[in-house]
Amino acid sequence: MEFVTRCGDAVPKIGFGTWQMSSETAHDSVATALDLGYRHIDTAQAYDNEDGVGRAITESDVDREDIFLTTKVFPTNRTVDEIVTSTEESVAKLGVDAVDLLLIHWPHPLASVETVMAGLNAARDQGLTRHIGVSNFGKDRLETAREHSEAPIFTDQVLFHPWWPQRELLSYCQSQDIALTGYSPLANGAAIDDDLLWEIGEKHGKTGPQTALRWATQHKNVITIPMSTSRDHQAQNIDIFDFMLTEEQHENVTRPSYLKTGLGMIQGSI
Repeated sequence: MEFVTRCGDAVPKIGFGTWQMSSETAHDSVATALDLGYRHIDTAQAYDNEDGVGRAITESDVDREDIFLTTKVFPTNRTVDEIVTSTEESVAKLGVDAVDLLLIHWPHPLASVETVMAGLNAARDQGLTRHIGVSNFGKDRLETAREHSEAPIFTDQVLFHPWWPQRELLSYCQSQDIALTGYSPLANGAAIDDDLLWEIGEKHGKTGPQTALRWATQHKNVITIPMSTSRDHQAQNIDIFDFMLTEEQHENVTRPSYLKTGLGMIQGSI
C-alpha cells in the first residue's frame, strides 16, 4: 500500500467508496473490503447508507483506529448549527465517536462558503471529526474555502480519471500540500473496457481497470476511492502497488481529448 500524508495522518491511496449502495449492500461490501485490507472507507449523508457502513466497521476485527473514515455533509445544511447537528446524526448512525474526515459534499448556490467552513470547523472543534475538507470544489472556490477555514483543508474530493485529469486543480492542490481524492476513477465504468488501458495493463500482468487506478495513484498527493460490490473486483482494485507505469505509459493513458466523445463527461456528484 502507498499513502498520502496530510496533517500528520498517513491515508491509504486506495480507499473504498460506497456511492449508490443501499445500507445493507454497503454493510456487506465494506465488511468484505475491510477483510481484503482496505483501511480507508468513504460514505456520505446523501448515500443514505451510513448506518450500514457503521455496522460493518463495528462488526469487523479491524480496530477502529486503523480505519480512516470519511463522510460528507449534505449541502442543504447551510448554517453552522445545521452542519453541526447533521454531523452529530452522521456520527451516531456510523456508531463512532468521531469521523476522521468531514467534507461538505458539494457547493450550494445559496450557501456562503464562509458559513459552511465555519460549520465544518465548529464540528471539528466539538470533536465530531478530526479533519475537514471539501468536495466538488474548483480551484477558486477551494482557495476561498482555505481563506475562511481555521483548520487546514485536508482534501478536495472531485471527479478524477484519465479522461478528466483535473490538471489545474491538481497542480494547485500539490503546490498547497492538499490531498486530491478522486472519485469515479473508472469514468463511471467507461474505462473498464478501454483497449489502451488493457494493452498497457497486460504488459504488467494487470487489467485495464488496474491500469486506470495505478494512473491515478502515481500522482503526488492523490487518493482514489473505487467502489465495487464484487469481492474479486475489490481485490483487484487494491492490488495495484506492485507495478509502475512508465512516464510514456502514464502520458499515453492521460487523454483529456476523449472528453469530446462524451466519455467521462458524467460529473454527477458523489
